[in-house]
Amino acid sequence: MHISEGIRMRSEKYPSELLENAVDAISSLPGVGEKSALRLALHLLKQPVENVRHFSDSIRKLREDARYCRTCMMISDSEECSICRDRTRDHRTICVVENVRDVMSIEATGQYHGVYHVLGGKISPIDGVGPSDLTIAALKSRAEALAADSPENSEVIFALSGDVEGETTSFYIYRQISGFGIRISSLARGLGFGDDLEYADQLTLGRSIVNRQIFKPR
Repeated sequence: MHISEGIRMRSEKYPSELLENAVDAISSLPGVGEKSALRLALHLLKQPVENVRHFSDSIRKLREDARYCRTCMMISDSEECSICRDRTRDHRTICVVENVRDVMSIEATGQYHGVYHVLGGKISPIDGVGPSDLTIAALKSRAEALAADSPENSEVIFALSGDVEGETTSFYIYRQISGFGIRISSLARGLGFGDDLEYADQLTLGRSIVNRQIFKPR
């Protein structure tokens, strides 16, 4: 079969090039296959134009206007997120997480009242992710500032996944900040090895926060 015939057969899968382009765009999202993308595209096609325009504008504005908090690296509408701006939170306690979804999971428990630091991932040499690719330097500066102010009343909590990469990241950060004299703890292991926080039920995660333990490097 010639290449041109293969291209023609592919395009003939769809009655419309516009539909095909929409399916290609939607299926580029993680976890969305071609069949699901087609179902979503056909669903959008049935919606009022105003609804679809609102949908597309929301996605565009998210990409163009959303920013990261200058303090904790959480997604924010302004330079500083609402959690960091909240003076009722305990700003002497910093919970270290891998991503924004983890912040949302912990907030949903209602058991944590400190602030956060979003690393943007975890150290994973096999994936080409090193310490310099994460926000560890910014976290170190925050921990150092806490130590200079009130080390005995300050705490950094590791809320990273329990897999090898998460443990490696926790140990690396521990070595960076352990000399500051602040408390360093980690979630109680009610979570299974390798579990992601976003998949933990709220009760288990909440208990892991409340019953956190002093971090002991392995």
